[in-house]
Amino acid sequence: MKKRWMLQTKPGDFRGIAERYGISPVTARCMVNRGICGEEEIDTYLKGGLEKLHSPWLFIDMDKAVQIILDHKTGCGAIASDFDCDGIFSAFILKKGFEACGIDSRIYTPDRIEEGYGLNRRIVDEAAAEKVSFLITCDNGIAALEEVRYAGELGIPVIVTDHHEVQEALPKADAVVDPKREDCPYPFKGLCGAGVAFQLVGALYEKMGIDPEKREELLEYAAIATVADVMELQGENRVLVKAGLRRLGETKNAGLRALLEVQGLSGREVKAYHIGFVLGPCFNAAGRINTVEKAFALLEETDTRRALELAEELKEINETRKQMTEEAAREAFELLEQSGKKDQPVYILHLPECHESLVGIVAGRIKEAYHHPVIVFTSVGEELVKGSGRSIESYHMFEALMACSDLMIRFGGHRMAAGMTLRQKDMPELERRLNEKAGLQPEDFVPVLNIDVPLPVGYISEKLIEDLETLEPFGCGNPKPVFAEQHFRILRAAKRGRHANVLTMKVANETGTVIDAICFDDIDGFEKLICQEWGAAELEKLYAGEENAVDIGLAYYPSLNEYGGFRTLQIVVTDFCRIHQRTDQKEVTLGKIKRKGQADDRNQSLYDRKK
Repeated sequence: MKKRWMLQTKPGDFRGIAERYGISPVTARCMVNRGICGEEEIDTYLKGGLEKLHSPWLFIDMDKAVQIILDHKTGCGAIASDFDCDGIFSAFILKKGFEACGIDSRIYTPDRIEEGYGLNRRIVDEAAAEKVSFLITCDNGIAALEEVRYAGELGIPVIVTDHHEVQEALPKADAVVDPKREDCPYPFKGLCGAGVAFQLVGALYEKMGIDPEKREELLEYAAIATVADVMELQGENRVLVKAGLRRLGETKNAGLRALLEVQGLSGREVKAYHIGFVLGPCFNAAGRINTVEKAFALLEETDTRRALELAEELKEINETRKQMTEEAAREAFELLEQSGKKDQPVYILHLPECHESLVGIVAGRIKEAYHHPVIVFTSVGEELVKGSGRSIESYHMFEALMACSDLMIRFGGHRMAAGMTLRQKDMPELERRLNEKAGLQPEDFVPVLNIDVPLPVGYISEKLIEDLETLEPFGCGNPKPVFAEQHFRILRAAKRGRHANVLTMKVANETGTVIDAICFDDIDGFEKLICQEWGAAELEKLYAGEENAVDIGLAYYPSLNEYGGFRTLQIVVTDFCRIHQRTDQKEVTLGKIKRKGQADDRNQSLYDRKK
């Protein structure tokens, strides 16, 4: 899909920030582009530790929640969790925190296929039968109005901890700890369920006089959940993830050590990428197509040999999930192409045989390919369907679904994603309403690639690459910087890898600087662009290493290639296009920004090496 390249032009004293914090002006500008401008914000972003977390007592009902736990700590607590990564680690944080306080607890999870998300009557009944002293939810509960009421009728004190949006009303629990409550003064609203659980444990430790450093043992779990649940890596989330990643590389948890080993990450620096695409999917897969109990078993295992066996099992479950996903995604793309729905603002697809745990992943695949809001449904019995949606920035999916709540049996979510159950006969009406009231414009369906700096590759150095690492962890809300240069000649190119899915190139810019380039994405799109703009013969020439007419713009991130004891500079290509004179009244130039034909001189010295 073609993207609109948009040069970010947020103003700032880049050189002053660079001198004050010992970073390059390029790095300073990338930081300002992410909205990090004030001195306190920059300090937190670059150096923020756990001292930057707000007091957990700022949560409304936190005092009530802690008191309920302390009043009933001689009994056994029921932790009602969910089966995704955030649910798993939220529950594990609470369980470990309760153990440190001498409180027994047991984790209860719903059956994904039979029961769906969240607290249900079966869990409440089982907890009551086992005479639990209190019930606490994590990563769910805010929408479980009936189930919370039922638990109260059975005489069970209920604490809801969640991070999802409040729907029609708050559940009538004894305490509701959720930063999304309108009356909650907690300043940071972006915590995931595990982040809320981490703060509750902090309050509990403080009340019981337990060393606050003890809570740091839980950081790696909060970090995994935050990244895997695709929370924005800003503010407190960034603090939690940075600290958690440091601990994860040296984790004492035998299960996590085993999973790192079977995934080839032992002894390596673990980054947010590895959580999002390697570790997190293994835990999610257990809850999607198998039993979530295997994920908890891995986390609780202390025997190294048994932990390795469980880790291998989770890895195999995830490989099965990947294969199932590919098959479902292929069916979804074919259905969309044949349905005639591609011109609709919101895509609604029904895959009756799709495993219900995969509909969200499939929706995400379609959203990435077409940049439209997508909801994919699968059949549940003869009358019901379950769906999962993924959205784009300009479409608030939760609000759109709230306007259709009369069609829902149950639903929940946020701006960018949602899950729902409804009657199959109501799907056409949902599709009609969502599309009639979408309010989207043609430009909303063209993804934007934000360029941080128009950076000539001649300015790339090991020092700059090291400097850019201070911006990590990268992820949602804190994307990896994107640089661009307009005119490259391709000296030679080759497709590599078992599936020929890696493109390696040697390229030269207008000043003659030669650098290696590698591309992991959309090689078919690259070849299509070359053929459309310059002809198939020129594509053959560049693969043959012959002189060719290709003059291409590249968006990239600089990196180091370490091989055979040598380190060489390279660029990782994130997008490519034929540069025309103007796009959206902006023109990227090598050392400055032109906007509406006027030069903006404040950035002309941005790349001055002497300074």
